[in-house]
Amino acid sequence: MTDRTQHALRLVIAEDAAVVREGLVGLLTDRGLEVAAAVGDPDALLAAVDRTRPDAVVADIRMPPTHRDEGLRAAAELRRRHPGLGILLFSQYIETSYAHTLLADGPAGIGYLLKDRVLDVEEFVKALHRVVAGGTALDPDVISRLLRARPTLADLTPREHETLAHMAAGLTNSAIAARMGISQRAVEKHTATIFDKLEIPRTTATHRRVQAVLHYLEGEGTPS
Repeated sequence: MTDRTQHALRLVIAEDAAVVREGLVGLLTDRGLEVAAAVGDPDALLAAVDRTRPDAVVADIRMPPTHRDEGLRAAAELRRRHPGLGILLFSQYIETSYAHTLLADGPAGIGYLLKDRVLDVEEFVKALHRVVAGGTALDPDVISRLLRARPTLADLTPREHETLAHMAAGLTNSAIAARMGISQRAVEKHTATIFDKLEIPRTTATHRRVQAVLHYLEGEGTPS
């Protein structure tokens, strides 16, 4: 990958609907991002990334020929071929199984948003920068669905659930504090309690955050 601090983010866009694809190109180039290629199917996506070596990929999960999970499978192949490539997938529907598959190898550099969220261009661009930097960008509605689907998190308070959701979205403690309207120290207290309740061992702070997110996204372990 090239030095991302010295140039605008370079993207490859994959969306089979030509109108949506061209709309994405226009929105993102207007915000100063460079679109190296815009394609309409998974094979073209793989070829474009191999050829242009972008910083990130923006792709629809459902693409030809079956319009089921071709984009998801292409993303898995791209992670194998190009470690460190930021991948931001979007879908018209909430599919928690997609999130599980995306995060199976770890949440770094991964995003999953609903298509409607793309209309908030500023947040969309922030999500792109986050995944390129190695963070995670998960749609709040997807996170809510995942949280409801995990009864093993029943011991968490509403505030702890909210904190964990923001952690899964890739926010730092300071950003979480600003979002929730509380102090950073309060956030640190919430995260420490989450780690304890989910029985996550004391290693590095980064590792514990990843394990907390994966715990409910993948259903690993059962807190006592």
